Amino acid sequence: MATVRKTITLTDQQSDWVKAQIAEGGFTNDSEYIRDLIRKDQERQSELEFIRAELAKGEESGLSDKSPRQIIEETKERLKKDGKL
Repeated sequence: MATVRKTITLTDQQSDWVKAQIAEGGFTNDSEYIRDLIRKDQERQSELEFIRAELAKGEESGLSDKSPRQIIEETKERLKKDGKL
């Protein structure tokens, strides 16, 4: 994968924060820390897109005649079946 060199400007406080993260041993340099932040932001954006799509599907499906208790129980059963609960 090709890399692109970027120059960023940070405040003193931000720079100190990055240095502290490196000093704690979580990262070896500034670039590694910034790349980690970008990866986390990308994951968060993907999760938000998924949630928005699921909400849209729910809104489009209309009202349910099931009670909230029934919906919760069915969801729990489905999650147990899928090994997620």
